[in-house]
Amino acid sequence: MSARTDHEITRHEISGHEITGRTRIYGILADPIYHVKTPQVMAEVFRRHGLDAVLIPFHVRPEGLATMVKGLTAMENFGGFIATVPHKPAMLDLCDEITDEASHIGAVNCVRRETDGRMIGTMLDGIGFVVALKDVTGFDPAGKAAYVAGAGGAACAIAFALAGAGIRRLTIANRTVDKAEALAKRLRAVYPSLTLSTDAGSVAEHDLVVNGTSLGMKASDAQPLDFSLLSPRQVVADAIMDPVMTPLLVAAQQNGCRIQRGLPMLQCQIELMARHMGAIA
Repeated sequence: MSARTDHEITRHEISGHEITGRTRIYGILADPIYHVKTPQVMAEVFRRHGLDAVLIPFHVRPEGLATMVKGLTAMENFGGFIATVPHKPAMLDLCDEITDEASHIGAVNCVRRETDGRMIGTMLDGIGFVVALKDVTGFDPAGKAAYVAGAGGAACAIAFALAGAGIRRLTIANRTVDKAEALAKRLRAVYPSLTLSTDAGSVAEHDLVVNGTSLGMKASDAQPLDFSLLSPRQVVADAIMDPVMTPLLVAAQQNGCRIQRGLPMLQCQIELMARHMGAIA
């Protein structure tokens, strides 16, 4: 095997972008990491804006999250990161400052590193989800009824965004009912006129059905809701990006429902993420 040249040693490319000592670094933190699509989508944003920047996937387990974040505060060429499953709720206590949206939702999915190392967190999942609903499926949540499976970071963000978009009635369904009721209580405090329920068996009574859990990433996962209750008049959405067609979306399509895949939620918030992290003005 021939020796590598200095050029080959120093020249690294990710999605066609040459990495140098001047490249601005961003990251995405997840566990597991294999399913994330953010590096590819963000690379296109950086390319479109002519930025010398790259977003790197970091596989971080929950027990190592605090150590990882503390280390990133000392990295001078690091601009910020995106947090995804299962780290969104834990990031609340690891940020130096959070926005009102993150505080209401109880989770953070995008963090900016200030020049002094301080970490500023926000939550953009819900905004991306609602924009995708309107732009991709043509569904306007205003005045409608929605069913959200889950009470974790993504589900909370989606629920608050739907409430902000004028949803009339919202059901939060979670295997742990106490968590669903806790989320409903937080929603009621911000949106007192919103009709809320935690009846997990009421899928058929809603215009929009959303999976905000991680169930569906693996073939062995349980169903996030009862697929047999879906009907053609409904719009069915999944926050999961890999697989592209989750068991829920397959069942919904077979039942004649309009569907929204997970990737558009990311695509519709990606520039907002880049802006929060200071990559673009």
